[in-house]
Amino acid sequence: MSTALAVALLATTLGACNDRSTAPVERAAFVRTALVQPQDGQVALTLTGEVQARFRADLSFRVSGRVHERLVDVGAHVDAGDLLARLDPAEQQADFDAATAGVAAAESQLGVAQATFDRQNQLLSSGFTTRVAYDQAQEQLRTAQSTLDSAKAELGRSREALDDTELHARAAGVITARNLEVGQVMQAAQSVFTLAQDGERDAVFDVPESMFFDDVEHGHVALALVSDSNVTATGYVREISPAVDPKSSTVRVKVAIQNPPPAMTLGNAIAGSAATKPATEIIVPWTALTATGSKPAVWIVEPRTRIALLKPVTVGAYEAGAVLIKEGLQAGDRVVIDGGKLLSSGQPVTFAGDRS
Repeated sequence: MSTALAVALLATTLGACNDRSTAPVERAAFVRTALVQPQDGQVALTLTGEVQARFRADLSFRVSGRVHERLVDVGAHVDAGDLLARLDPAEQQADFDAATAGVAAAESQLGVAQATFDRQNQLLSSGFTTRVAYDQAQEQLRTAQSTLDSAKAELGRSREALDDTELHARAAGVITARNLEVGQVMQAAQSVFTLAQDGERDAVFDVPESMFFDDVEHGHVALALVSDSNVTATGYVREISPAVDPKSSTVRVKVAIQNPPPAMTLGNAIAGSAATKPATEIIVPWTALTATGSKPAVWIVEPRTRIALLKPVTVGAYEAGAVLIKEGLQAGDRVVIDGGKLLSSGQPVTFAGDRS
């Protein structure tokens, strides 16, 4: 019996040893960390755009026809009322001549009807005609007057159509686009010229979606021509498009140019520089940034247990070698700045010191 008991005790002891040897042991990952502190700062933005007119208009004929004459080309400066192009007016001229003849015929008919009515009126007062004849003369007079009014309205429409064969500038400005040639058949309302009106000018920029241009300090932007940095002006952010271009992932921003110098003409390449509003942000290296799902995040070390935790953050801006965190971190947080690629949430870590 003693031998059997000894064998049982030996088996129990060996089993216990085997259990301890197979228990998994999670090794601490060695990482580099930094204690972060908020900093007051500004981000400088510099982008290249184009000088454009504040107001642009597409000009078109109101009637259809074949282009008979073109008097301006792209780049020409025109004044309000200047003739830009002319259609062949043969059809409209024929309609106008017919309407003129129609008015003359209606006036003649009205004269005859008026004379007949006057005569019937005199005869009725003398008792030498019937009331029926008088009423007929009166009705003919009214009909002749209505016919004349219709003829005059038709003459007015034909005159407008004839005038519309000529295209005039509605305001002073520069022709920036042309879509017609002599001999080409144009349809009514088809755009033939684009006119950039004189006056206000905008600097238009396509800003990357990641840049927060609405945070520009005081909304002011310093402007200078790319071809000549001595030609400068000041502008302010006037409009930020609410839509993002799906192809370029950019947002169109329009900066109103205040008192643009004469050398700052349409189509010039222009550089815009601005500083963001002063803000308190935390700066971490690029290597600290990771993601949780589709949102940015960083690894932090829980000070009491020294385990790694993934914390979502809001990025304020990207700089060379650094990321500005707007929300998600607090002063004194220990952030993993190197070695976080293979970490898992809850994993213990060791680090060799701080970098503040």
